[in-house]
Amino acid sequence: MGGAVTGFDRVNLGDARLAHVQAHGGVGLIGFCRLADAASLAGACNFIDLAVLPPGGSIGLHRHSAAQEEFYLVLDGTGTMHRNGEPFAVRAGDLVRNPPAAEHGLVNSGSTPLRIFVFEVRVP
Repeated sequence: MGGAVTGFDRVNLGDARLAHVQAHGGVGLIGFCRLADAASLAGACNFIDLAVLPPGGSIGLHRHSAAQEEFYLVLDGTGTMHRNGEPFAVRAGDLVRNPPAAEHGLVNSGSTPLRIFVFEVRVP
């Protein structure tokens, strides 16, 4: 998906090739690149993604298993995060934890692209 980086050691975000995908049934298409996957990492991280949501675009509501915990790091822009039925504002610099099995999604409610890192880790 999205020009995944193989043999991950380092990557420059400006060089990441974004694919245009619909994320978890969200509104519109987002830019997406899997920067690293579990096979290229030694720890408990399943993947590291870069996502770019255009204004009005979203990552639809979804949940992962109880064996997965996900983190969204907002790099640029503003949005509305939905977690377990509660909406709240996010902006550049926010790191949001999506606990195991928590329902979550994200909407770009701003007027500029919303760029995020998504990290997913295995839960013992």
